[in-house]
Amino acid sequence: MAAVCVVQGASRGIGLQFCSALLSRNVCKVIATCRNPSQSEGLLNLKDKHQHSLSVLPLDMTNEADIISAAQEVSNRYGKVDLLINCAGMLHPSGRGETSLKSVSQEGLLETLSTNAVGPLLMAKHFTPLLMKGDGLIGTQSTEKKSQHCAVLVNMSAKVGSIQDNGLGGWYSYRMSKAALNMSTKNLSIELGRGQKKVVCISLHPGTVDTDLSRPYHKNVKTLFTVSHSVDCMLKVVDSLSVSDTGKFYTYDKSLLPF
Repeated sequence: MAAVCVVQGASRGIGLQFCSALLSRNVCKVIATCRNPSQSEGLLNLKDKHQHSLSVLPLDMTNEADIISAAQEVSNRYGKVDLLINCAGMLHPSGRGETSLKSVSQEGLLETLSTNAVGPLLMAKHFTPLLMKGDGLIGTQSTEKKSQHCAVLVNMSAKVGSIQDNGLGGWYSYRMSKAALNMSTKNLSIELGRGQKKVVCISLHPGTVDTDLSRPYHKNVKTLFTVSHSVDCMLKVVDSLSVSDTGKFYTYDKSLLPF
């Protein structure tokens, strides 16, 4: 059976490009989820081109009932998941990171944490039974390299979520949410690393990518990646993963980042 890949947050940007890149391998069934699929022109166009390989499911990751329903649908159709990528994220409800403590609000903190940290953990909770049935073989490179085949869970994190690397401050909600996401990745790697059937869990920093999230800050960026370049790099990291990599925080080129 073809590898089964779930991309959460697939309406645009990195998530949409992951879907496109995985489908181009011609060995994957891709399930793309997002809050409002009908409003994503890119996702609808991709569906037209890959009607037999791409499924699209509505999923609001802040609604656990939606996650349960999506997991059940994937279970009924495929019975397993080989790769789960949690891509959806937000900088802040306002679209701007807080520059000082005066800008912090309870609403902003809770909404950002719910999207960036709580949602991915609930995805892991309800998709883990399917990941435990997967083998992680999403491309020919993987088949040759992996001595122990495991499903893979990728949480899309960010370098600014590193506590040790934080030298500038600011962006309270976003930094806190990504640090929390990294902690859940580490916890998951321990729990899902027990027993005979394991799941490799990593946090992954995509670089600074030309997306709506980063666009207000492009003038201060020295190296700006296209979405396709970032995703190609990250898929090389995914292809190279083994059990010994679980629980790590990697960049797009598989350099280690400190938590």
